[in-house]
Amino acid sequence: MTATPVNESSVRGTDVDQLPPEQPVGPEVPGAASRIRLGPGSRYTLISTLGYVTSLAIFGVLVAVKGAEPISVYHTIISSTLLNGDALQQTVLRAIPIGLAALAVAVPARAGLINVGGEGQLIMGAVAATGIGVAIGAAVPGALSWVAMCVGGALAGAMWAALSGVLRTWLGASEAVTTLLLNFIANDVMLYLIYQAWKDPHGSGQPQSRPLAHAAQLPKMFGSQLNIGVLIALVVVAATWFLLQRTGWGFQLRVVGGNIEAARRAGLRVNSLLLSSMAVGGALAGLGGALNLAGVETQLRPDITVTFGYVAFLASFLGRHQPVKVVGAALLFSAVALSGNGLQITDGLDGTIVDILLALIVAVPLIMAKYRRRAA
Repeated sequence: MTATPVNESSVRGTDVDQLPPEQPVGPEVPGAASRIRLGPGSRYTLISTLGYVTSLAIFGVLVAVKGAEPISVYHTIISSTLLNGDALQQTVLRAIPIGLAALAVAVPARAGLINVGGEGQLIMGAVAATGIGVAIGAAVPGALSWVAMCVGGALAGAMWAALSGVLRTWLGASEAVTTLLLNFIANDVMLYLIYQAWKDPHGSGQPQSRPLAHAAQLPKMFGSQLNIGVLIALVVVAATWFLLQRTGWGFQLRVVGGNIEAARRAGLRVNSLLLSSMAVGGALAGLGGALNLAGVETQLRPDITVTFGYVAFLASFLGRHQPVKVVGAALLFSAVALSGNGLQITDGLDGTIVDILLALIVAVPLIMAKYRRRAA
């Protein structure tokens, strides 16, 4: 059945008032039709920006209640981390273990796993690096000792994380729980060593290992506090990005994380992928612990990681488990954490108040995740 073409004769004799009105063209009609509509991406960016501004405002109100001037507090945070050369270098050095431990969270997250064990994996990496570094002392050339400590730290972190992977794949145990529990066990292992077998006999009585020989310590760059661990970390970040984004293994992890049952039906070796993602993540955190030990601390002591692993978990969450964004979040968290000293000295605040600022910063992605689910 074909439609009859509409022409002048077909409407002849028809009252003009009965014809449909012509639609206006162009911007002549004001109102809803002429309003600018934001796309989903623009709305998300706008709401995220407003969320972070609100977080800063809430923190400003809090410090005002504490008797400090909000503008002065924000100036202290910036000046004590970004405008001070020494503090900026310390920010970068602290960001190395935090960033690598955050990547240890991001890699398993691609496969749908939750690694809360960055703290324990950092500790085990530092323990392995200490054992190797103290054992070889100055008998091995510096470059070889650095490689040995980094490889040893990475292997120790990988094995520690793989324990949770095995418990998940073989017994169905939650990796979120097992990695968290392994943090406490790793800390106990470290405490036993520095109180007993590895305690420095020539120290001041404090629980700490013998210091690394000078040849085993990572060398400084350009006469600054920065060491070659910065370059190693940058190479590892780039390699991690390539591994996740440009390799078949990274693609298979995304498939498993998207739908584990569909991955099994497609013939993917799901258990191997889960276990390997945990091992790779642990290796990254273990390397972070080794670099922190060999480049900054030079000896094992109780508070060597100072909760870096837990901060790293938040950094990975803030960076949405994307390597480049995760590193940026690690730098941000490192700067905020270091600013606590400046706030204590300059503004008379308790340095731990920066933990509230970190919590407010992390709260924004939580709100945005809920917004995205509702929008979907």
